[in-house]
Amino acid sequence: MKANKIVIFTLLSLVGSQWATVESQEVLSLDTCRARALRANAGLKRAELKKKETAALEKVALWQMLPKVSANGTYNWMEKSTNLLSDEQKERLNNLSGVVQEDLSATIMQEFGGLPIIGDAIANGLINIISGSTLSTNIDNVGHRITEALETDTRNVVAGTVTVTQPVFMGGKLLALHKMASLTNELSGVQYDKEKEEMLIAVDEAYWQVVSVKHKKELAEQYKALLDTLTHDVEEMVAAEVATRGDLMKVRVKLNEAQMSLTKATNGLALAKMLLAQRCGMPLDSEFDVESGFSSSSSLSSTTSMPIDMDAVWSNRKEMRMLRISDSIARSGVTIARSTLLPNIAVTGGYLMSNPNLFNGFNNEFGGTFFAGVVVNVPILHGGSFYSLKAAKAKREEVKWQMEEAKELIELQVNKVRYELELAYRKMAQAESDLENAEENLKLADESFAAGMASSSDLMAAQTAWLKAKGEVLDAEIEIEMGKVYLKQAMGE
Repeated sequence: MKANKIVIFTLLSLVGSQWATVESQEVLSLDTCRARALRANAGLKRAELKKKETAALEKVALWQMLPKVSANGTYNWMEKSTNLLSDEQKERLNNLSGVVQEDLSATIMQEFGGLPIIGDAIANGLINIISGSTLSTNIDNVGHRITEALETDTRNVVAGTVTVTQPVFMGGKLLALHKMASLTNELSGVQYDKEKEEMLIAVDEAYWQVVSVKHKKELAEQYKALLDTLTHDVEEMVAAEVATRGDLMKVRVKLNEAQMSLTKATNGLALAKMLLAQRCGMPLDSEFDVESGFSSSSSLSSTTSMPIDMDAVWSNRKEMRMLRISDSIARSGVTIARSTLLPNIAVTGGYLMSNPNLFNGFNNEFGGTFFAGVVVNVPILHGGSFYSLKAAKAKREEVKWQMEEAKELIELQVNKVRYELELAYRKMAQAESDLENAEENLKLADESFAAGMASSSDLMAAQTAWLKAKGEVLDAEIEIEMGKVYLKQAMGE
């Protein structure tokens, strides 16, 4: 009876000291850890930025189908101006009278030279009149004016255009590009969700690891308290010469082992807390505690006995959603590859302006005109495009086989996780039964030891059996909690 009182007092003291320590610490729940991890996770932030990137690229693909308006301007200086006449042509125009007189004399001689008697005299007279008149000078002046009029000052050229281009038919590539960009944006959203899911599972693992080590530390403290009490009792029995020093040494060896286990549990708890703090975006030396409650029970969960709707699982799993999107992207890739073998049609229009004015005799002034046209490109010999099309089709077939393989692996994973969770529930039921027997055995051994009917070795054996049963219950509880998480992930929920 005295030993029982000491055990109870020691346990109450331990609980009281722990409560005083925990009261000054922040107590984190699983939901709190998840929320902090969502705010602090760098990988999740990268995935979120990837979503913004793909959303912007989707808008870029949409604008490819809309009219494009562009403006271009240029200035050029040239050493020489553009000449519309050659040097020979200029020479002939500047001496136009000679050419005219020669042609005119030939015409007069042809018309009048054949007349009887006075024909030649008339022709020679007319030719002399023309030669002696100012007609040749006037004709030369006309030639000079023509030459000057055809001179251009194009040494300084300023030009500008405003152009509008609207694709009409590009072989279907523009629609396919927009669809591909839209699917890529959707894919980045699913990848974000998957990244979030994996991050939350990592937080759950770290959280339950802290809970597990925390309980094992408490269990080690309880076991050490029992051995402390037993050591004190055996020391008194040795002093009363009702026990040997060998009995005392056995108890002290067990006490040292318990102290070592407690030290390991304390260090393990510190490391587990550091991992949880890192995944929650907290400083590694943060002081906090976690809630210790479990939601599990020894009864089998209904989830482990319900039939599996694999069609729903395949529909919900993010991996399958990503593969379905990849299949659609591959189909768009086939369309794009095929478009390189089809004609491309676009309409264009705009306004052209230049100085010198191209539309008013190259005068040094600004002038312009509207223009419109149609551009048609017809591929004739593009051998590489055929192989690009074959590659795109092969890529789509590859994605289809990946989907079939993923279905098999997901079905295997779901059944494996369900089996492991069912096994954890059965292990829990067995561990609770063993613990109940171990507690009863410990109670009887303690009473027998207090009455002098059992040795310290018998009591230590009962205590060790109780410690083992308590640890197995704790391990089963953690397995159930994590099994629920893994099953929810496997079902795509």
